[in-house]
Amino acid sequence: MRNWGSWGVLFGVCISIAAVQAAPLRPLQLGDLQQLREVSEPEFSPEGNWVAYAVKRPDFAADENDSDIWMSRWDGSEKLRLTTSSASEHTPRWSPDGRYLGFLADRPDKTDDKDDKDQGDQLWLLNRTGGEAEKITSFKGGVVDYVWSPDSRKLALIVEDPDPQVEEETVEIQTNPTAGDSKKNVQLKKTKTPKPIVIDRFQFKQDEDGYLVHRRKHLYLFDLATRQAMLLTPGDYDERLPAWSPDSKQIVFVSKRRAEADRDNNWDLYLIEAKAGAKPRQLTDFAGPDNDPDYESRPAWSPDGRQIAYLQGGPLKLIGYAVHALAVIPAAGGTPRLLSANLDRNVQHPSWSADGRSIRFIVEDDRTGYLASVPVAGGAISPLTSGRQMVEEFSAATSGRIAIVASTASTLPEVFALEGGKQLPLSRQNDDWLATVQLAPVSEIDFPSKDGTVIHGFLVKPPGYQSGRKYPALLRIHGGPVGQFGNSFSFEWQWLAANGYAVVAANPRGSSGRGEVFSKAIYADWGHLDAQDVLAAVDYAVAGGIADPERLGIGGWSYGGMLTNYTIAQDRRFKAAISGASIANILSGYGTDQYIRDYETELSTPWRNLEGWMKISFPFFHADRIATPTLFLCGEKDFNVPLLNSEQMYQALRSLGLDTQLVIYPGQHHGISKPSYRRDRLERYVAWYDRFLKSKTTGTTASR
Repeated sequence: MRNWGSWGVLFGVCISIAAVQAAPLRPLQLGDLQQLREVSEPEFSPEGNWVAYAVKRPDFAADENDSDIWMSRWDGSEKLRLTTSSASEHTPRWSPDGRYLGFLADRPDKTDDKDDKDQGDQLWLLNRTGGEAEKITSFKGGVVDYVWSPDSRKLALIVEDPDPQVEEETVEIQTNPTAGDSKKNVQLKKTKTPKPIVIDRFQFKQDEDGYLVHRRKHLYLFDLATRQAMLLTPGDYDERLPAWSPDSKQIVFVSKRRAEADRDNNWDLYLIEAKAGAKPRQLTDFAGPDNDPDYESRPAWSPDGRQIAYLQGGPLKLIGYAVHALAVIPAAGGTPRLLSANLDRNVQHPSWSADGRSIRFIVEDDRTGYLASVPVAGGAISPLTSGRQMVEEFSAATSGRIAIVASTASTLPEVFALEGGKQLPLSRQNDDWLATVQLAPVSEIDFPSKDGTVIHGFLVKPPGYQSGRKYPALLRIHGGPVGQFGNSFSFEWQWLAANGYAVVAANPRGSSGRGEVFSKAIYADWGHLDAQDVLAAVDYAVAGGIADPERLGIGGWSYGGMLTNYTIAQDRRFKAAISGASIANILSGYGTDQYIRDYETELSTPWRNLEGWMKISFPFFHADRIATPTLFLCGEKDFNVPLLNSEQMYQALRSLGLDTQLVIYPGQHHGISKPSYRRDRLERYVAWYDRFLKSKTTGTTASR
């Protein structure tokens, strides 16, 4: 077998640490955005000696994000970069026989016809014996997901239907007509005209996907030897998250294979034989989401092929507020068993031990995430990692070795080898940069809300913080609402702190990480208890002598922007607000965003519960209560919380004569991804807060 070093450049030249004099740390700058490396998707080689992973970075020259495939030896002695193209390569997965490393990428191949381009990612293979990567699929709609069969002969693919094809029309255009023969002045021009969009689905919009029509994601069987693909699941359904049985004969996947499936989130597991003409068999029938694809957590077969581990959600009426539990069901069918029923925490990514006696998985806890294990027969859940960190992903080799991706408040996500409870760093993508900058200290805080409920959060003090000095302070609010601020690196917090601000962040009721009761406390009652909770965070910072009560700002994105709107509509202490991708008139969301199921489940329809809809729309219908200058921002193509909602609030505050501004990012969806726009957004954050919270003689702005 050829040495892996022939694939790329070996990094990690040894130097004498004693010969290098440590340079003084410098303030964080906005240009440091280009230094960030996001490490994800760890994947063990079959023999367990290498871990492949993806590294994403912003390319400001091209104004795009670029991702490449890397790998590290288990002992951390070698790090190899395997791809270097300008296209993004991601989702590395080894063939079980160790011959290939697959990945997904949307990049051209020398055999591609320039007039016959694919619309999305395709599957590529790197041969372990050497050579260039080979593109092995050419689906018009692109490959969304893939998994190798245990015998390495086939792959299960999730392939998206192509966008509706455009019709080519020939149009006669008359130019410079004269009194003579005008036909000589007629030109023929071919134009691409999109077909009309015909809508007949209950949910017809999805951020980034656009109008859904009937473009579906199907399960295909791909034969490696013949390079031929066969459609296994035709029909007007979506299939997601396939997983092979150990004997390579069956595939379990997630789907909603029934009429009007858009009306609820009731996903189920299905089994299908990996052969032509096979029919899916429904495995689960729980009245709730079994393995909700939004969790990106694949079902897992036991080594003997008799059982399947997966995630069971809560009842449909609780929608996103429900806790997802670890469940096991016989592959032949039967009653599932819940192995984490008493945990009251969300779990993800089940993985069986080689002997089939236990299952490892990730637990989302209060401001942390950790790897845990539970006996399949039932019993206590045992943590495998510790510390105030966020374990985000992991990969386990058959030898028992485990690699994790973890981050803290002061370190970005990196790959670690987990041995004997200790974490050995493997990727080190951000070490050099972090060694040069002075980061702001981040601490966990706990404080009582108005009704006595203890709320948890974080406090970020500016670098060089001086005790006894009061700082302009910013309340930052997370999205969701079901989500949380955890012990992971936030460039936004660090950038705001570097500009002289204290940052306070809370996990109010509605957040995850503290159980289902805490999460569902704001059900159909947004902007009430959660607003009290985030205001209590500000009270904590003021009472502690850190925040200047006369120089307070507030802001957030998505639900963080919504809760900003709710808060400034009932409390006037804030001198500046930033509301990103938000909504205040909830009525305007009905039929214009992607949350139709959630609305009708949580609030019913507007004509049946107008009072309830109006209650949670008070920031718009009582906009005259707002006195805070507010900056609104949104992506032009956001179908999650569409631009029209920010436009409405901007117009309302403009009508009221308040200082306000609306910033629209062209071509962007709910998440602002283009590097130049991400930088612009952070610049605007500081400029807006500085304008209202800093006088000419107070505070300074870090270099940008």
